Amino acid sequence: MQHEHIDSVKTYALVLIVLLSLTVLTTWVSFIDLGNFSVVAALVIAVTKMLLVSLFFMHLRYSTLLTRLVILGGLMWLAILLLLTLTDFFTRGWMGVPGR
Repeated sequence: MQHEHIDSVKTYALVLIVLLSLTVLTTWVSFIDLGNFSVVAALVIAVTKMLLVSLFFMHLRYSTLLTRLVILGGLMWLAILLLLTLTDFFTRGWMGVPGR
């Protein structure tokens, strides 16, 4: 028999308020020119919202070790793809392009 972990309505309401607040903060940051920090601020807010949704609404806090490993593998694969993309982007000017 599996035990179901049910959070209280108060917890879900608090997470909802935090998610809505972060959405308002994302909109507010989009109208302010922070230079290169705008992208960093938006990504920090997005990752925070992703963690809240996955931990509370997808119940990853109570998941098995295998589920956590699968999610960790997916996040590591995402990091590899981002690293390879950034490597390509930052090294494009190293070699001259023939004809230019």
